[in-house]
Amino acid sequence: MKELKDTQNEFDDRNIAIDRVGVKALRFPLEVRNKDGSTQRTVATTALAVDLPHHFKGTHMSRFVEVLNSHGNCLDVREMTAIPDELLGRLDARKAHVEFRFPFFRSKPAPVTRMPGVMDYEVVFESESDIEGNNDFVLTVIVPVATLCPCSKAISDRGAHNQRGTVTYSVRFKEPIWIEDLIDLVESSASCELYSLLKRPDEKAVTERAYDNPVFVEDLVRNIAARSNAQENIIWYRVEAENFESIHNHNAYAVVEKAR
Repeated sequence: MKELKDTQNEFDDRNIAIDRVGVKALRFPLEVRNKDGSTQRTVATTALAVDLPHHFKGTHMSRFVEVLNSHGNCLDVREMTAIPDELLGRLDARKAHVEFRFPFFRSKPAPVTRMPGVMDYEVVFESESDIEGNNDFVLTVIVPVATLCPCSKAISDRGAHNQRGTVTYSVRFKEPIWIEDLIDLVESSASCELYSLLKRPDEKAVTERAYDNPVFVEDLVRNIAARSNAQENIIWYRVEAENFESIHNHNAYAVVEKAR
């Protein structure tokens, strides 16, 4: 076969390095291990990137896909942290970054009737490596919750406004940590957790639980931060809560970030 011109390896004279270049929005099958020892298969939306020195015109995009596909037709999540190192060698880069964003499913019984329902959460794995041997891994869970306004409860003769919110909780840790444990930590910090299936007795229990446990968006992030501080395994966290306000034309949000 005639040798084809390698345009990507041509010299670029603009003297501008690129921090990240690669592929994104590529979906790939993923197998995730559950805390109970079982596994679930899901589909991740991936992003893979490397840095590009100033003197190269471009990177070889196909190699990112080659590395991913070298793991077979379903990637075990335990293999994911090796992919940045593989990209470093395959693309002769100094830094590599990968992201896997996927739905994670749990079966959750209703609080009174115990009827099972499947809840979905969004999970993000981010892994980064460099040629000096440094590695970084961040696990993020995005958890829907319910909050009830303490101010509304305090000033109202009847009821209090409540809303659904979303918590984005990211952690770095020393030892492996379960996705389910992070979800539980977030849900226990809200006025009430959400369920996919509720009968009337369950709905009564959920609304009364929220009414008895009012939290501002500020309370929510502080509750999660306090629970994070109590866990020696968590060495860094960032928690952002956003409430989709039911009686205001805006959302309320709060953020706490801490390393130790």
